[in-house]
Amino acid sequence: MMKTETIKRIKNAVVAALLTVVVLAGVGCKKKIVDPFPASGAVAGWEKSGKTQTFDAANLYEYIDGGAEQYISAGVVGVATSDYKFQGNLEATVDVYTMKSADGAKTIFDADPPTADSKSVPLGDAARLYGQSVVFRKGVTLVRITAFEAAPGESDALMALAHGIEGKL
Repeated sequence: MMKTETIKRIKNAVVAALLTVVVLAGVGCKKKIVDPFPASGAVAGWEKSGKTQTFDAANLYEYIDGGAEQYISAGVVGVATSDYKFQGNLEATVDVYTMKSADGAKTIFDADPPTADSKSVPLGDAARLYGQSVVFRKGVTLVRITAFEAAPGESDALMALAHGIEGKL
């Protein structure tokens, strides 16, 4: 049993190290080491429900089937992704894209224009809240949070998680 816990800790440390490499690769060594994913309980009601996965520009197509080229053209360095659950019910995926420049994050953000059911929200450099998602950019980072089903209070819950991530960027 002790070996299993040790192996889990080692795996978590490796994932955290890979995430750090992805984040630092896009912004240089001047930026402090940051894990943009809030720990379970750090944002009220939200629990991190899976391990963080990372993809760089070379293997982004494994994660974004058919859409990777848009990100590569905009200068993506990599993406880190993790799953969350709100109060044990609402499931969401958080994707944190690190770009070579803030212009790359803006390019991707602007590629999805506002819709009739979206609204601008005060978050990062620019943000939009859609029915079941929040997208925002801050510096070289683009964050996309997507819920998988509609739920009462989902907009408030998604915004709380988004603010938790923004505070770590």
